Amino acid sequence: MRIFAWWFLIGALMALAVIMIQGGIRDIMLTQESLWEVKLVELITPILGGGLLGGCIALILNRIKKPDR
Repeated sequence: MRIFAWWFLIGALMALAVIMIQGGIRDIMLTQESLWEVKLVELITPILGGGLLGGCIALILNRIKKPDR
């Protein structure tokens, strides 16, 4: 579980970094709509997706790496 949590955090931060580089944060800051409407969902979904992807890949690779006893 510790491995999943660590790589979930790393994956989420990487996804956030990509969103920031592409200008997603700027779009949210400049929007006239409420932050709780569509824009927040558009931000949280890829961040959680990146975290889940990183965590699941780490668990799979950890399972492959362990020798059978």
